[in-house]
Amino acid sequence: MPLDGDEWRRTFDAFQRDAWRFEAQPTYTMPKETENVARFLRGEPKPADHNSRWHERVHDYVASGRTIGRVRIVRQPLTDYQRYQFAWGIPGNIQAGEDIRVLDVTHDDYGLPISGTDWWMFDETRVAHLNFRPDGTQINRELFAGNITPYLEWKRIALTHSVPFFEYVKDPSDE
Repeated sequence: MPLDGDEWRRTFDAFQRDAWRFEAQPTYTMPKETENVARFLRGEPKPADHNSRWHERVHDYVASGRTIGRVRIVRQPLTDYQRYQFAWGIPGNIQAGEDIRVLDVTHDDYGLPISGTDWWMFDETRVAHLNFRPDGTQINRELFAGNITPYLEWKRIALTHSVPFFEYVKDPSDE
Protein backbone atom coordinates (compact mmCIF):
# COMPACT_ATOMS: atom_id res chain seq x y z
CA MET A 1 0.00 0.00 0.00
CA PRO A 2 1.51 3.37 -1.01
CA LEU A 3 2.14 5.82 1.83
CA ASP A 4 2.14 9.43 0.67
CA GLY A 5 1.83 12.77 2.43
CA ASP A 6 -0.58 12.68 5.35
CA GLU A 7 -0.97 8.90 5.15
CA TRP A 8 2.80 8.50 5.70
CA ARG A 9 2.73 10.91 8.65
CA ARG A 10 -0.24 9.08 10.25
CA THR A 11 1.42 5.69 9.72
CA PHE A 12 4.69 6.90 11.17
CA ASP A 13 3.21 8.67 14.18
CA ALA A 14 1.02 5.68 15.09
CA PHE A 15 3.87 3.62 16.55
CA GLN A 16 3.32 2.75 20.20
CA ARG A 17 6.76 1.62 21.43
CA ASP A 18 9.52 1.98 18.89
CA ALA A 19 10.35 3.11 15.39
CA TRP A 20 13.58 1.86 13.85
CA ARG A 21 15.18 2.54 10.48
CA PHE A 22 17.53 0.52 8.34
CA GLU A 23 19.26 3.32 6.42
CA ALA A 24 21.46 2.02 3.60
CA GLN A 25 21.51 4.50 0.72
CA PRO A 26 24.94 6.07 0.16
CA THR A 27 23.28 9.30 -1.01
CA TYR A 28 19.83 10.83 -0.62
CA THR A 29 18.81 13.39 -3.21
CA MET A 30 16.11 15.33 -1.44
CA PRO A 31 15.03 18.77 -2.71
CA LYS A 32 14.64 20.10 0.85
CA GLU A 33 18.30 19.29 1.57
CA THR A 34 19.95 20.42 -1.66
CA GLU A 35 20.96 23.88 -0.43
CA ASN A 36 22.18 22.63 2.95
CA VAL A 37 24.31 19.92 1.36
CA ALA A 38 25.82 22.58 -0.94
CA ARG A 39 26.50 24.83 2.08
CA PHE A 40 28.19 21.99 3.89
CA LEU A 41 30.37 21.17 0.87
CA ARG A 42 31.38 24.83 0.59
CA GLY A 43 32.48 24.76 4.23
CA GLU A 44 29.80 27.16 5.45
CA PRO A 45 28.43 26.96 9.00
CA LYS A 46 25.38 24.85 9.78
CA PRO A 47 22.17 26.92 10.11
CA ALA A 48 21.01 27.17 13.72
CA ASP A 49 17.61 25.66 12.92
CA HIS A 50 18.97 22.79 10.82
CA ASN A 51 16.57 19.82 10.95
CA SER A 52 14.61 21.43 13.80
CA ARG A 53 11.22 20.01 12.73
CA TRP A 54 12.57 16.46 12.91
CA HIS A 55 14.24 17.19 16.24
CA GLU A 56 10.91 18.39 17.66
CA ARG A 57 9.18 15.20 16.48
CA VAL A 58 11.91 12.98 17.95
CA HIS A 59 11.80 14.87 21.23
CA ASP A 60 8.01 14.44 21.37
CA TYR A 61 8.23 10.71 20.67
CA VAL A 62 10.82 10.23 23.41
CA ALA A 63 8.91 12.46 25.86
CA SER A 64 5.86 10.22 25.32
CA GLY A 65 7.88 7.13 26.32
CA ARG A 66 8.56 5.85 22.82
CA THR A 67 11.97 5.14 21.31
CA ILE A 68 13.31 5.94 17.88
CA GLY A 69 16.53 4.82 16.30
CA ARG A 70 18.37 3.66 13.24
CA VAL A 71 21.43 1.93 11.96
CA ARG A 72 23.24 3.90 9.26
CA ILE A 73 24.98 1.58 6.81
CA VAL A 74 28.24 2.97 5.38
CA ARG A 75 31.06 1.85 3.14
CA GLN A 76 34.43 3.61 3.06
CA PRO A 77 35.12 6.12 1.74
CA LEU A 78 32.04 8.00 2.90
CA THR A 79 30.04 9.81 0.23
CA ASP A 80 29.69 13.60 0.39
CA TYR A 81 26.13 13.06 1.59
CA GLN A 82 27.22 10.75 4.39
CA ARG A 83 29.88 13.27 5.47
CA TYR A 84 27.11 15.92 5.52
CA GLN A 85 24.90 13.62 7.63
CA PHE A 86 27.74 12.87 10.03
CA ALA A 87 28.59 16.55 10.51
CA TRP A 88 25.23 18.30 10.29
CA GLY A 89 22.45 15.73 10.72
CA ILE A 90 23.20 12.86 13.03
CA PRO A 91 24.60 14.74 16.08
CA GLY A 92 21.46 16.89 16.33
CA ASN A 93 19.20 13.87 15.86
CA ILE A 94 20.99 12.13 18.73
CA GLN A 95 20.72 15.23 20.91
CA ALA A 96 16.96 15.23 20.23
CA GLY A 97 16.76 11.65 21.52
CA GLU A 98 17.28 9.36 18.55
CA ASP A 99 19.55 6.32 19.01
CA ILE A 100 21.79 6.24 15.94
CA ARG A 101 24.36 3.54 15.29
CA VAL A 102 26.71 2.97 12.35
CA LEU A 103 27.47 -0.29 10.60
CA ASP A 104 30.48 -0.17 8.28
CA VAL A 105 30.10 -2.80 5.55
CA THR A 106 33.34 -1.99 3.73
CA HIS A 107 34.69 -5.49 4.38
CA ASP A 108 31.60 -7.52 5.33
CA ASP A 109 27.91 -7.02 4.55
CA TYR A 110 26.86 -9.46 7.32
CA GLY A 111 24.25 -10.92 4.96
CA LEU A 112 22.21 -7.72 5.07
CA PRO A 113 20.25 -6.35 2.10
CA ILE A 114 22.42 -3.23 1.78
CA SER A 115 21.31 -1.98 -1.61
CA GLY A 116 17.98 -0.88 -2.93
CA THR A 117 15.47 -0.28 -0.19
CA ASP A 118 15.63 1.43 3.16
CA TRP A 119 12.88 0.66 5.63
CA TRP A 120 11.28 1.70 8.88
CA MET A 121 10.01 -0.90 11.33
CA PHE A 122 7.29 0.12 13.75
CA ASP A 123 6.75 -1.80 17.02
CA GLU A 124 8.41 -4.83 15.40
CA THR A 125 5.08 -5.54 13.72
CA ARG A 126 4.95 -3.29 10.61
CA VAL A 127 7.53 -2.44 7.96
CA ALA A 128 7.44 0.46 5.52
CA HIS A 129 9.77 0.40 2.52
CA LEU A 130 11.42 3.60 1.35
CA ASN A 131 12.18 3.06 -2.33
CA PHE A 132 14.90 5.05 -4.12
CA ARG A 133 16.35 5.53 -7.58
CA PRO A 134 20.10 4.86 -7.95
CA ASP A 135 20.80 8.62 -7.58
CA GLY A 136 19.16 8.65 -4.13
CA THR A 137 15.87 10.25 -5.19
CA GLN A 138 12.97 8.72 -3.31
CA ILE A 139 10.43 7.05 -5.57
CA ASN A 140 7.80 6.23 -2.94
CA ARG A 141 7.02 4.69 0.43
CA GLU A 142 4.92 1.60 0.82
CA LEU A 143 3.64 -0.53 3.66
CA PHE A 144 5.08 -4.03 3.37
CA ALA A 145 2.37 -6.69 3.51
CA GLY A 146 4.49 -9.85 3.70
CA ASN A 147 6.25 -11.82 6.41
CA ILE A 148 8.44 -9.50 8.51
CA THR A 149 10.55 -12.29 10.04
CA PRO A 150 13.55 -11.53 7.76
CA TYR A 151 13.35 -7.84 8.78
CA LEU A 152 13.47 -8.76 12.45
CA GLU A 153 16.59 -10.82 11.78
CA TRP A 154 18.19 -8.02 9.72
CA LYS A 155 17.47 -5.60 12.53
CA ARG A 156 19.09 -7.97 15.03
CA ILE A 157 22.17 -8.40 12.83
CA ALA A 158 22.49 -4.66 12.19
CA LEU A 159 22.23 -3.83 15.89
CA THR A 160 24.67 -6.59 16.84
CA HIS A 161 27.40 -5.49 14.45
CA SER A 162 26.94 -1.71 14.57
CA VAL A 163 28.46 0.76 17.01
CA PRO A 164 27.07 3.96 18.51
CA PHE A 165 27.59 6.92 16.17
CA PHE A 166 29.98 8.81 18.47
CA GLU A 167 32.09 5.69 18.92
CA TYR A 168 32.33 5.28 15.14
CA VAL A 169 33.45 8.88 14.55
CA LYS A 170 35.74 9.10 17.60
CA ASP A 171 39.21 10.29 16.72
CA PRO A 172 41.73 7.66 17.90
CA SER A 173 44.07 10.49 18.97
CA ASP A 174 41.46 11.51 21.59
CA GLU A 175 42.25 8.39 23.64
